[in-house]
Amino acid sequence: MLGYRMKVTCTLMLFLLSSALFAQADWPSFGNDPGAMRYSALRQIDRNNVKQLKQSWIFRTGKPGSEAVPVVINGIMYVNAPDGVYALVPETGELLWKYDASPVALRGLAYWPGAGGLHSRVFTGNGHFLLAIDITTGKPAPGFGNEGRVDLKKGVLGDLKDGRYTLQSPPAVFGDVVITGSSNGEGASGPGAYGDIRGWDARTGKLLWTFHTVPRPGEPGYETWPENAWKNRSGTNVWGFFTVDVKRGIVYAPLGSPTNDFYGADRIGDNLYGNALVALDARTGERKWHQQLVHHDLWDYDLAAPPALFDIKRGGRVIPAVAQITKMGLLFLFDRVTGEPVYGMEERDVPQSAIPGEVTAKTQPFPVKPPPLGKNTFRMEEMYNRSPEHARFCKELFETNHMKIGVPYTPLPLEGNALFFPSTLGGGNWGGVSVDPSLGLLFVNVMHIGQWGHMEKRGSVYARTSPYGTYGRFWDRETRIPCNNPPFGEMIAVDLSSGDIAWRSPLGRLESLEAIGVRDTGTLNMGGSIATAGGLVFIGATNDSYFRAFDSKVGKMLWETKLEASGHTSPITFQGRDGRQYVVIMAAGGGGFLGGGSSNSLVAFALPNVARKPLPAAVARAVAAAAALRRGTPKVGTYAPVPLPAGGEKALIEKTCGSGCHSLEVVTSQRMNAADWNAMVRNMAARGAQLPDGQVQAIVDYLAKTLGR
Repeated sequence: MLGYRMKVTCTLMLFLLSSALFAQADWPSFGNDPGAMRYSALRQIDRNNVKQLKQSWIFRTGKPGSEAVPVVINGIMYVNAPDGVYALVPETGELLWKYDASPVALRGLAYWPGAGGLHSRVFTGNGHFLLAIDITTGKPAPGFGNEGRVDLKKGVLGDLKDGRYTLQSPPAVFGDVVITGSSNGEGASGPGAYGDIRGWDARTGKLLWTFHTVPRPGEPGYETWPENAWKNRSGTNVWGFFTVDVKRGIVYAPLGSPTNDFYGADRIGDNLYGNALVALDARTGERKWHQQLVHHDLWDYDLAAPPALFDIKRGGRVIPAVAQITKMGLLFLFDRVTGEPVYGMEERDVPQSAIPGEVTAKTQPFPVKPPPLGKNTFRMEEMYNRSPEHARFCKELFETNHMKIGVPYTPLPLEGNALFFPSTLGGGNWGGVSVDPSLGLLFVNVMHIGQWGHMEKRGSVYARTSPYGTYGRFWDRETRIPCNNPPFGEMIAVDLSSGDIAWRSPLGRLESLEAIGVRDTGTLNMGGSIATAGGLVFIGATNDSYFRAFDSKVGKMLWETKLEASGHTSPITFQGRDGRQYVVIMAAGGGGFLGGGSSNSLVAFALPNVARKPLPAAVARAVAAAAALRRGTPKVGTYAPVPLPAGGEKALIEKTCGSGCHSLEVVTSQRMNAADWNAMVRNMAARGAQLPDGQVQAIVDYLAKTLGR
């Protein structure tokens, strides 16, 4: 798990970070802002010129399967891949450094700006460890945990010696608190690691607070479980994304279902905080409010999407809101301070289980508005009928397996097979929503596919099964074409002032059906969208490996391009120091449930006719230094290192610049003017270099004279 030996790139990185000569609109977290509106004010690319977008660069990493969302901060791009963490030049895709690690978190990383003389860091998952990487060196951050890592298994195993536990999504960062969830296993019966939410000191890795996602005796919510059912109860975890209201210091946590996903006779009750949106004090972990969106889950209807934060203008007032899209295809909106529903929410009667020992919830919550965005009902006339061969397959699948159509929250029976919508894939999934605050529109992608099956006794418990296995999806397993009529995937806009649907458009295409004249099919999709002030919604996500842009006002698709693999993730956009707006997405495929390719590449698009400003010369030197280090050669820049002349501040420079995160040759291989040396030296001082204020100017003058351009 050793990274490249990059002990001489620190100063070059600091120059890149300190450059103020080129305006840069960053994308500093997976959702751009901490509340994950996924909105950019950039408008260089707009609905009139988006058709001119061309690939600008491509960077290929290791094995496929990444769902990572890159971030761009102070002129550097950071991104996860299955084989490590990368730092890139965002305008060109050139490599600055790589930290080798496996496994690395599936969906991305989070940035901490540093404090108290400590360098900035990125935090990500490394198996069951929380990994902190110093961005100036590309190495684990000294002083954090044990050599840059904190063992997240400690404190959550209960009575177990070991158990499944990984960090698959980026943590949240609030001030100097790093907040983690986990993936701890939900599917199988039996004990497991706890899904507790925890806050850690970003400087040291010290545990600051813990929120028990399954309440312990004496804690609120304990009464929603049988006595002692909390012990070694896994699931009930945040395997997706947190969001943060920085102003109010609140972190929003979308929780998954308790173990096990499909049978709950050992957990009779509503099972807080499973399938709940929970608002916590980000400093202390204290619960502020919660809304449980599935009681006693038996359908694997995890909450995983980022709870998006934005304001709604409604009824003459501004409501600070939080939106949660769900696998059920339902969009819930709450006042993010009080937890009160914005458009109303009601409990509706649902079917009851006949499984011995099982006790299902009598009601489930439904939002009054908007109406279901994902398909959650089915009628025989909606059985696929657009082409003879697939129609025949679907009819036989339904009849041969004696399916009975159910309504939302239908429990699986012991005999025959129940068919209901949506499947465990959703509806919505972890991709979440994007919001254009200027239009007052929320955008979300959904898919329409059902599930079917029954329960059977296995030993002392019951398990979900079907002739298709545990996850009986209502499709052809070979072609992955659903057995309901299209569209199979849609892009939808919701008017936030009213809660009504503003528009909906098919998302994606099935080329095999298009070849025989079946149009507007949409496809299954996994990932999310972003919105821009240019009037666009960008999204990959689809299983057809296309990247698209929609008109945000009317939903018309304006642009699409084929990727090497499916982009089962969310894109980003930023303005480079060269003056161009870029849109970037990870095309990785191999996305498990949906498949979609075998490569792993980060792809950037830009308008080719925009005049490009030159990048700082230090960018080229940083890339050359990184390349030289990877070749194992001593040369670190485009200039040969020179000895410093005697006198002046030579001794101080040798002491300060040669004993920190890089060697003295990094300094002596540079050629910069006084302004650039001033920016670099002062940034070094700000990031921890021991430079007395009274000597900074003298050092700058000496370097500018000795190592000027």
